Amino acid sequence: MKLQGYPREEKLKAKKEIEALFKEGKWISCGKIRIIYLANTPSTKVGVSVSKRYFKKAVFRNRVKRLLREAYRIDKGALHQKLGEHFHCMIFWTSPTLPEKLENVQKHYYRLCQTEAQ
Repeated sequence: MKLQGYPREEKLKAKKEIEALFKEGKWISCGKIRIIYLANTPSTKVGVSVSKRYFKKAVFRNRVKRLLREAYRIDKGALHQKLGEHFHCMIFWTSPTLPEKLENVQKHYYRLCQTEAQ
């Protein structure tokens, strides 16, 4: 695992994997970020999603997704420490407010990595 990187092999894209994640996964919420994860999978894959309900314009959704991916990329060790070596997870932004800076997203991401699963 590369310490700071988000290679193509690490992106959650397959429909079967996403369906299994929503069917069997566990949720963690903290602040404005929410994740669903499935531990003990053959590989680590992470996806990012932002709802149209919160941001109607694609420009804003894409901005938030970029910030979420960057927060994961910079501090992926925290999530690996929490969920284990191999897992599938999807990260969601659950607030209608657009984050101003990457630091705001990182703060919520780090707090989420410190909370317990529900």
